[in-house]
Amino acid sequence: MARCAPITAATLTACAALLLTACGGNDNSSSDKIKGAGDASKSPSASVSTSPDTARPKITIPNSFQLIFQGWTSGDPDEQAVLNDGKEQVRAGYAAITANNPDAGYLTFYDTASGLSQDRKWIRTYTDKNLTVIGKAPVFDAKADLLGSNRTRATLSYCMDESKASSKNRKTGKTEGNPPGTDPEVFYTSTLQKSAKGVWQTVSVESKRGGCSS
Repeated sequence: MARCAPITAATLTACAALLLTACGGNDNSSSDKIKGAGDASKSPSASVSTSPDTARPKITIPNSFQLIFQGWTSGDPDEQAVLNDGKEQVRAGYAAITANNPDAGYLTFYDTASGLSQDRKWIRTYTDKNLTVIGKAPVFDAKADLLGSNRTRATLSYCMDESKASSKNRKTGKTEGNPPGTDPEVFYTSTLQKSAKGVWQTVSVESKRGGCSS
C-alpha cells in the first residue's frame, strides 16, 4: 500500500497485493502506495476545519478504511499548519481510492501540479485494477520542518503501519495483504510548499519500506 512519488506507482504495478505505499521510489520491497484516510474517527466521514486563510474541502472516507493519526501535533503553530495540511493530503489520496475517483477535485487543493501528477499515478494503480483499500493503518511519528528564511517550504516525515490494511477487488471481493515477510511499516518523506492562499501543498512524496525506527 505504500505511496510513492506518489506512493510508488512503479512498485505498485509490480504487485497486485495490498501494499499501501506511496511513491518516491525507495521502497525496499515490491509495494504499492498509500496515503492517509480517516482521522481515527469511526464516523464514515470527517470534515476538515476552516483556517483563517481559506476553507478546506470536505474529505469523506468510509468506515471500511481507517487512517489512525497518532501524535500529529507540534508546539510551533507553523509546524502544526504543515502537519494539518499534510494529514489532509494523505487522507485525500485514500479518499480518492475508496471513491474510485483519481480525478477528485479535492486532490488539487492539497497538491501542487507535480504533486497532483504523482498522486494520480499512485491512485490509478488501484482504480485501474478495480481495487480499493480496507482495514486500519496507524500513521505516526510525524515531524514537520520549515525550510528557508521565509519558511514557505517544508518537509514532513511520518510512518505508516500496513499490517492491518489490505486491498480489495471491487468485483470479486478478494482481499490481499502484503506478501509474507514484507515489513509492514513504511517511512514517508514529503516536500511541501505554502501556496499564496496559505495552504501547505505537497510537491512530492518518497517512501521507504522498513524505514521506521519502531
